[in-house]
Amino acid sequence: MRRPSPLPQPPAPPAVDARRAPRIDDALDADDARLTAPVIPITEPFPSIETSGPDADEPVRLRQVWAAARARRRALRAEVRRFTTRQRRRRLVWAGAGASLVLLVLATLGAAYSPLFAVERITVVGATQLDVAAVESALSDQVGTPLPLVDESAVKAALVGFPLVESYALEARPPHDLVVRIVERTPIGYLETRAGFTLVDAAGVALATAAAPGADAPLLTVTGGVDRPAFEAVGHVMRSLPADIRTQVTAVSASTPDDVRLTLGGSNSAVVWGSAENSAEKVLALKAIMISRPPAGVSEYDVSSPSAVIVR
Repeated sequence: MRRPSPLPQPPAPPAVDARRAPRIDDALDADDARLTAPVIPITEPFPSIETSGPDADEPVRLRQVWAAARARRRALRAEVRRFTTRQRRRRLVWAGAGASLVLLVLATLGAAYSPLFAVERITVVGATQLDVAAVESALSDQVGTPLPLVDESAVKAALVGFPLVESYALEARPPHDLVVRIVERTPIGYLETRAGFTLVDAAGVALATAAAPGADAPLLTVTGGVDRPAFEAVGHVMRSLPADIRTQVTAVSASTPDDVRLTLGGSNSAVVWGSAENSAEKVLALKAIMISRPPAGVSEYDVSSPSAVIVR
């Protein structure tokens, strides 16, 4: 039987100089010495940041603590004083602005209620039938009164004496003018009454009374008087007429709200109006037919049906 071959040997390590190589025993001896060295306890505290420096060994005295506290209080008071001063200034600014506004309002009110703004002139606007001088004279007791203190009830009482006044409005124009804007009533005709002939408007308000009817308004013949629907229809018809036709009307009659009849004095022709409904259309139809057929050659216009006007 054949014997196995021997294994190859590893190469030999290089030779080391015994004088330069460290000894393992010496390294182990050094580690053991460090491990077995006695531990020296630290009995003194580490110096802090506050106590480090040339005076670190000096103790903190009570006087220094009080001085630091006083300095802190002074700094705090200075900060509070600065903040308080700013707030005080702001409050003073707002208080000054408020006081100025109050003084301005008081001065304005004082001037407005003083003779500086008293009424010196009264102007009546919108009066065409009224006597303007008479109205201004009736309101003369307001002269010398401050504009805000004009007595409206006294003005109303003075204007009640003028039946033609339907409504009014007061307008103050500083410093010394008082304007009275008047809306007059529109008379529609004369009604025969026990006192004579009374001029009335569409609401039946008596405006004037005379012994005979005037030429400025037609004579009204209405069954039942001003409290009946027939008079309301007459008033509506008369207010819907344009000025050029209304001035030609000399008489108006109605027994019911549906049979209003007009008389044109210049030609003595009649206009059958019917009811007050569709008055605007009837006005247009009447104006058109009066142009093509003048009243001088016509005895009657029937516009009760504006779409089919009848001329006789």
